Amino acid sequence: MTSSRRARRLLRPWLSVCVFLMTASGVAPAQTGAPALPNHARASAYGSSWDCLRGFQQEAQTCVPVELPANAYLDSSGHRWECNRGYLKAGRQCVAVRVPDNAYADESAFGSGWQCNRGFRQNSQSCTRIVVPPNAYSVSSPFGRGWECNRGFRLVGETCAPVTVPANGFLGRSGDDWQCERGFVKRSEACTAVEVPANAYLDSSGNGWKCERGFRQERSACTALQLPTNAYIDYSGNNWNCADGFRKQGETCVSD
Repeated sequence: MTSSRRARRLLRPWLSVCVFLMTASGVAPAQTGAPALPNHARASAYGSSWDCLRGFQQEAQTCVPVELPANAYLDSSGHRWECNRGYLKAGRQCVAVRVPDNAYADESAFGSGWQCNRGFRQNSQSCTRIVVPPNAYSVSSPFGRGWECNRGFRLVGETCAPVTVPANGFLGRSGDDWQCERGFVKRSEACTAVEVPANAYLDSSGNGWKCERGFRQERSACTALQLPTNAYIDYSGNNWNCADGFRKQGETCVSD
Protein backbone atom coordinates (compact mmCIF):
# COMPACT_ATOMS: atom_id res chain seq x y z
CA MET A 1 0.00 0.00 0.00
CA THR A 2 1.44 3.40 -0.98
CA SER A 3 1.91 6.19 1.53
CA SER A 4 -0.77 8.40 -0.20
CA ARG A 5 -3.43 5.70 0.03
CA ARG A 6 -2.51 5.06 3.67
CA ALA A 7 -2.92 8.81 4.40
CA ARG A 8 -6.40 8.93 2.78
CA ARG A 9 -7.57 6.00 4.87
CA LEU A 10 -6.36 7.70 8.04
CA LEU A 11 -8.10 11.02 7.17
CA ARG A 12 -11.48 9.49 6.22
CA PRO A 13 -12.81 9.07 9.83
CA TRP A 14 -11.75 12.64 10.70
CA LEU A 15 -13.64 14.01 7.68
CA SER A 16 -16.84 12.23 8.82
CA VAL A 17 -16.46 13.74 12.30
CA CYS A 18 -16.05 17.25 10.81
CA VAL A 19 -19.22 16.91 8.70
CA PHE A 20 -21.18 15.72 11.77
CA LEU A 21 -19.96 18.67 13.88
CA MET A 22 -20.85 21.18 11.15
CA THR A 23 -24.37 19.76 10.84
CA ALA A 24 -24.96 19.75 14.61
CA SER A 25 -23.84 23.39 14.90
CA GLY A 26 -26.27 24.52 12.15
CA VAL A 27 -23.60 25.08 9.50
CA ALA A 28 -24.79 23.12 6.47
CA PRO A 29 -22.56 22.35 3.53
CA ALA A 30 -23.04 24.81 0.68
CA GLN A 31 -25.74 23.84 -1.83
CA THR A 32 -25.57 25.03 -5.35
CA GLY A 33 -28.71 26.75 -6.70
CA ALA A 34 -30.28 27.62 -3.25
CA PRO A 35 -31.67 31.21 -3.11
CA ALA A 36 -29.72 33.63 -0.97
CA LEU A 37 -31.73 34.78 2.08
CA PRO A 38 -31.46 38.40 3.19
CA ASN A 39 -30.89 39.16 6.86
CA HIS A 40 -33.96 38.74 9.12
CA ALA A 41 -35.71 36.40 6.65
CA ARG A 42 -36.64 32.74 6.42
CA ALA A 43 -37.30 30.44 3.51
CA SER A 44 -40.95 30.29 2.48
CA ALA A 45 -42.84 27.06 3.14
CA TYR A 46 -43.77 26.97 -0.55
CA GLY A 47 -41.58 27.46 -3.61
CA SER A 48 -38.16 29.07 -3.47
CA SER A 49 -39.18 32.50 -2.13
CA TRP A 50 -38.64 33.94 1.36
CA ASP A 51 -40.54 35.85 4.04
CA CYS A 52 -39.39 38.47 6.51
CA LEU A 53 -39.33 37.52 10.19
CA ARG A 54 -41.89 38.98 12.58
CA GLY A 55 -41.10 42.61 13.30
CA PHE A 56 -39.62 43.16 9.84
CA GLN A 57 -41.15 44.13 6.50
CA GLN A 58 -39.98 43.61 2.94
CA GLU A 59 -38.38 46.57 1.19
CA ALA A 60 -37.02 45.71 -2.26
CA GLN A 61 -34.93 42.56 -1.66
CA THR A 62 -34.24 43.21 2.03
CA CYS A 63 -36.06 42.98 5.36
CA VAL A 64 -36.12 46.24 7.35
CA PRO A 65 -37.45 46.70 10.91
CA VAL A 66 -41.09 47.76 11.31
CA GLU A 67 -40.95 51.20 12.92
CA LEU A 68 -43.54 51.18 15.71
CA PRO A 69 -44.76 54.61 16.78
CA ALA A 70 -45.75 55.29 20.37
CA ASN A 71 -49.04 53.64 21.46
CA ALA A 72 -48.92 51.01 18.69
CA TYR A 73 -48.41 47.25 18.39
CA LEU A 74 -47.55 44.70 15.69
CA ASP A 75 -50.64 43.24 14.03
CA SER A 76 -51.23 39.50 13.54
CA SER A 77 -49.15 39.41 10.34
CA GLY A 78 -46.10 40.72 12.21
CA HIS A 79 -45.22 43.05 9.32
CA ARG A 80 -47.56 46.01 10.03
CA TRP A 81 -48.79 47.93 13.05
CA GLU A 82 -52.05 49.09 14.56
CA CYS A 83 -52.82 51.71 17.17
CA ASN A 84 -53.70 50.76 20.74
CA ARG A 85 -57.29 51.09 21.94
CA GLY A 86 -58.06 54.77 22.40
CA TYR A 87 -55.74 55.88 19.57
CA LEU A 88 -56.19 56.33 15.81
CA LYS A 89 -53.73 56.32 12.91
CA ALA A 90 -52.67 59.75 11.67
CA GLY A 91 -50.00 59.21 9.05
CA ARG A 92 -47.17 57.35 10.80
CA GLN A 93 -48.35 58.21 14.31
CA CYS A 94 -51.05 57.18 16.77
CA VAL A 95 -52.98 60.13 18.16
CA ALA A 96 -55.22 59.97 21.23
CA VAL A 97 -58.97 59.77 20.59
CA ARG A 98 -61.00 62.47 22.31
CA VAL A 99 -63.86 60.53 23.87
CA PRO A 100 -66.88 62.75 24.66
CA ASP A 101 -69.08 62.40 27.72
CA ASN A 102 -71.36 59.34 27.78
CA ALA A 103 -69.12 57.46 25.30
CA TYR A 104 -66.33 54.87 25.30
CA ALA A 105 -63.30 54.13 23.10
CA ASP A 106 -63.86 51.23 20.72
CA GLU A 107 -61.33 48.95 18.99
CA SER A 108 -62.16 49.92 15.41
CA ALA A 109 -59.27 51.21 13.34
CA PHE A 110 -61.70 53.39 11.39
CA GLY A 111 -64.31 56.04 12.14
CA SER A 112 -64.18 58.29 15.18
CA GLY A 113 -62.64 55.71 17.51
CA TRP A 114 -65.52 55.89 20.01
CA GLN A 115 -69.13 54.82 20.46
CA CYS A 116 -71.92 56.31 22.53
CA ASN A 117 -73.05 54.46 25.65
CA ARG A 118 -76.32 52.56 25.60
CA GLY A 119 -79.17 55.05 25.84
CA PHE A 120 -77.26 57.75 23.91
CA ARG A 121 -76.80 58.46 20.19
CA GLN A 122 -74.02 60.21 18.30
CA ASN A 123 -74.71 63.81 17.35
CA SER A 124 -71.66 65.21 15.55
CA GLN A 125 -68.86 65.01 18.15
CA SER A 126 -71.06 64.43 21.20
CA CYS A 127 -73.55 61.92 22.60
CA THR A 128 -77.12 63.01 23.34
CA ARG A 129 -79.57 61.08 25.49
CA ILE A 130 -82.22 59.03 23.67
CA VAL A 131 -85.75 59.73 24.89
CA VAL A 132 -87.45 56.34 25.25
CA PRO A 133 -91.27 56.56 25.16
CA PRO A 134 -93.54 54.51 27.45
CA ASN A 135 -93.85 50.80 26.57
CA ALA A 136 -90.44 50.80 24.84
CA TYR A 137 -86.84 49.90 25.66
CA SER A 138 -83.44 51.22 24.52
CA VAL A 139 -81.27 49.20 22.11
CA SER A 140 -77.50 49.31 21.69
CA SER A 141 -77.50 49.88 17.90
CA PRO A 142 -75.86 53.20 16.94
CA PHE A 143 -78.37 53.54 14.07
CA GLY A 144 -82.10 54.21 13.94
CA ARG A 145 -84.23 55.52 16.81
CA GLY A 146 -82.23 53.85 19.56
CA TRP A 147 -85.31 52.13 21.01
CA GLU A 148 -87.89 49.46 20.16
CA CYS A 149 -91.47 48.89 21.29
CA ASN A 150 -92.18 46.20 23.89
CA ARG A 151 -93.85 42.99 22.78
CA GLY A 152 -97.57 43.63 22.37
CA PHE A 153 -97.02 47.20 21.17
CA ARG A 154 -96.44 48.66 17.70
CA LEU A 155 -94.72 51.79 16.47
CA VAL A 156 -97.08 54.68 15.73
CA GLY A 157 -95.16 57.85 14.93
CA GLU A 158 -92.77 58.31 17.86
CA THR A 159 -94.88 56.33 20.34
CA CYS A 160 -95.73 52.69 21.07
CA ALA A 161 -99.44 51.84 20.80
CA PRO A 162 -100.93 48.56 22.08
CA VAL A 163 -101.67 45.82 19.57
CA THR A 164 -105.39 44.99 19.66
CA VAL A 165 -105.74 41.23 19.20
CA PRO A 166 -109.23 40.20 18.01
CA ALA A 167 -111.13 37.11 19.11
CA ASN A 168 -109.59 33.88 17.76
CA GLY A 169 -106.28 35.65 17.18
CA PHE A 170 -102.85 35.72 18.86
CA LEU A 171 -99.70 37.86 18.90
CA GLY A 172 -97.34 37.02 16.03
CA ARG A 173 -93.67 36.12 16.42
CA SER A 174 -92.56 39.73 15.89
CA GLY A 175 -94.73 40.88 18.81
CA ASP A 176 -96.07 43.92 16.96
CA ASP A 177 -98.81 42.21 14.91
CA TRP A 178 -101.39 39.44 15.25
CA GLN A 179 -102.38 36.28 13.40
CA CYS A 180 -105.52 34.18 13.33
CA GLU A 181 -105.75 30.78 14.97
CA ARG A 182 -106.08 27.62 12.87
CA GLY A 183 -109.49 27.46 11.25
CA PHE A 184 -109.80 31.24 11.02
CA VAL A 185 -108.73 33.76 8.39
CA LYS A 186 -107.79 37.45 8.77
CA ARG A 187 -110.34 39.80 7.28
CA SER A 188 -109.97 43.49 8.03
CA GLU A 189 -109.37 43.68 11.79
CA ALA A 190 -111.09 40.40 12.71
CA CYS A 191 -110.63 36.64 12.48
CA THR A 192 -113.52 34.92 10.73
CA ALA A 193 -114.10 31.17 10.67
CA VAL A 194 -113.08 29.24 7.56
CA GLU A 195 -116.23 27.71 6.04
CA VAL A 196 -115.27 24.11 5.29
CA PRO A 197 -117.81 22.45 2.95
CA ALA A 198 -118.95 18.85 3.18
CA ASN A 199 -116.33 16.26 2.18
CA ALA A 200 -113.46 18.70 2.81
CA TYR A 201 -110.86 19.39 5.50
CA LEU A 202 -108.62 22.24 6.69
CA ASP A 203 -105.37 22.47 4.72
CA SER A 204 -101.89 22.64 6.28
CA SER A 205 -101.97 26.45 6.52
CA GLY A 206 -105.09 26.29 8.67
CA ASN A 207 -106.80 29.14 6.84
CA GLY A 208 -108.04 27.25 3.76
CA TRP A 209 -109.53 23.87 2.81
CA LYS A 210 -109.09 20.96 0.41
CA CYS A 211 -111.47 18.31 -0.86
CA GLU A 212 -111.17 14.76 0.45
CA ARG A 213 -109.93 11.96 -1.79
CA GLY A 214 -112.54 11.05 -4.37
CA PHE A 215 -113.94 14.59 -4.52
CA ARG A 216 -113.00 17.67 -6.55
CA GLN A 217 -113.48 21.36 -5.83
CA GLU A 218 -116.18 23.17 -7.74
CA ARG A 219 -116.43 26.75 -6.52
CA SER A 220 -117.17 26.53 -2.78
CA ALA A 221 -118.15 22.85 -2.69
CA CYS A 222 -116.66 19.38 -3.09
CA THR A 223 -118.41 17.12 -5.59
CA ALA A 224 -117.86 13.38 -5.96
CA LEU A 225 -115.70 12.21 -8.85
CA GLN A 226 -117.66 10.40 -11.55
CA LEU A 227 -115.32 7.60 -12.62
CA PRO A 228 -115.93 6.20 -16.10
CA THR A 229 -115.40 2.53 -16.86
CA ASN A 230 -111.71 1.48 -16.92
CA ALA A 231 -110.58 4.48 -14.83
CA TYR A 232 -109.08 4.99 -11.38
CA ILE A 233 -108.50 7.90 -8.96
CA ASP A 234 -105.05 9.44 -9.54
CA TYR A 235 -102.36 10.30 -6.95
CA SER A 236 -103.89 13.71 -6.19
CA GLY A 237 -107.14 12.08 -5.10
CA ASN A 238 -109.15 14.78 -6.87
CA ASN A 239 -109.04 13.53 -10.48
CA TRP A 240 -108.88 10.28 -12.47
CA ASN A 241 -106.73 8.50 -15.06
CA CYS A 242 -107.46 5.72 -17.49
CA ALA A 243 -106.17 2.21 -16.83
CA ASP A 244 -103.38 0.70 -18.93
CA GLY A 245 -104.50 0.04 -22.47
CA PHE A 246 -106.99 2.90 -22.39
CA ARG A 247 -106.80 6.66 -23.01
CA LYS A 248 -108.94 9.65 -22.14
CA GLN A 249 -111.50 10.83 -24.61
CA GLY A 250 -113.67 13.50 -23.07
CA GLU A 251 -115.11 12.02 -19.89
CA THR A 252 -114.59 8.39 -20.93
CA CYS A 253 -111.76 5.88 -21.35
CA VAL A 254 -111.46 4.29 -24.78
CA SER A 255 -109.25 1.41 -25.88
CA ASP A 256 -105.89 2.34 -27.41
